[in-house]
Amino acid sequence: MRDCKKSCRIAVAQAAPVMFDAAACTEKALRLIREAASNGAELIVFPELFIPGYPYGLTFGFTVGHRDERMRGDWARYAANSILVPGPETEALCAAARESGVWLSVGVSERDAATGTLYNSNLFITPEGELHSCHRKLKPTGAERVVWGDANRAYFPVAETPWGVMGAMICWKSYMPLARAALYEKGVALYVSPNTNDNEEWQATVRHIALEGRCYFINCNMFFTRDMYPDWLHAPGELAALPETVCRGGSCIVDPYGHYVTEPLWDREGIIYARLDMDAVAASRMEFDPCGHYSRPDVLRLDVLDE
Repeated sequence: MRDCKKSCRIAVAQAAPVMFDAAACTEKALRLIREAASNGAELIVFPELFIPGYPYGLTFGFTVGHRDERMRGDWARYAANSILVPGPETEALCAAARESGVWLSVGVSERDAATGTLYNSNLFITPEGELHSCHRKLKPTGAERVVWGDANRAYFPVAETPWGVMGAMICWKSYMPLARAALYEKGVALYVSPNTNDNEEWQATVRHIALEGRCYFINCNMFFTRDMYPDWLHAPGELAALPETVCRGGSCIVDPYGHYVTEPLWDREGIIYARLDMDAVAASRMEFDPCGHYSRPDVLRLDVLDE
């Protein structure tokens, strides 16, 4: 573990996307970046699929062996608002990072420029305004598979930040034990989790992973309500079945001992600020380092096919 800065001023943006509108989501992200930076943030984290929103509860007309033709237009509109990487939206985000001198982590729906396939992706952007990496979700969960494809490259990119190694696991990818181990093997100190999980069990998961990985777990969820969906969607039955509050949030930060640095934020938008003591990462590994002195490479080995 190399020498790092002793503390990190972090901002976790529990924000509602402007559903199906990449331009409006990007503008909102730029505003929140300026706000967080003005409050001293050095690292700013956004939720899963913040651009252009997580279409929770929608099927886009997919059922087994059948497609509802009325909803192809809805799908096309979501695909059109899924962004190219790089593209105009990433250029704007990179410019904002450079102007504010901050690291960014931003969840996006990415549209492959060649194939048109959509990917649930997460971007790391440096304070110099460089697009460091685009991490695609390894395995979309459940019905997400009819919207986004499996990652096909750069499975576990990490960034060397002033505070140590930073990596990302999108949502339920954190339930893949070997995927977590792949990130631990890279020495992750900041485990960024953009997600859409507002259940009690997920809180148990984030505390366990922080303790298991001896790292800070950055749990970044979004808050949004049913009335935030656009009124042109051809899915009145699906929308009517949703609760008034679709996603309650629950964003929080957990330290390497499994304790809350910040308690979960529920039922509203907000930016969570914290100053992370990075010495806690090394201190927590005194008696347990999952891929160091507490591992048994002579007995157990993980082979990762990563670029």
